[in-house]
Formats: sequence, structure tokens, C-alpha cells
Amino acid sequence: MRPVTDGALVVTLDETRQAMKLIAEKARVISEGAGALPAAAALSGKAGDGPIVAVVSGGNLDMKKFCELIAI
Repeated sequence: MRPVTDGALVVTLDETRQAMKLIAEKARVISEGAGALPAAAALSGKAGDGPIVAVVSGGNLDMKKFCELIAI
């Protein structure tokens, strides 16, 4: 993987939950945790300054569980 990547970022579960909630509220998109990781990294400031593109994916999540996660 070294030739095709510059590094990796780590976000917390709380940052992931916050990203999931913001994506749902602002973009009206339901994303599972893994799908919200790029947005969580961008929103936390860990992805750096300047323009950032975050691909949000996944909706394979039980709505009851989703509501529990973003209510915290």
C-alpha cells in the first residue's frame, strides 16, 4: 500500500457519530459509520486545511440503531 497512499487518519467514535448526525441534518443522507469516516476526518480538522472532498457512502444501517447513535 505504500506506493498508493500518503498516510492514514484516525477519528474517534464520537467524531464519527457527530459526522453521521451532521450529514443527516444538512444533506439529508443516512450514512453508516464507515461511510461517514471521511466527513468525520474533515470536520475534526485532521484532514488539513483547504478544500477537502469527502466521499460519503453506505446506508446499510437499521434506522433504530442510527437514531440511537446520533442521539448521544
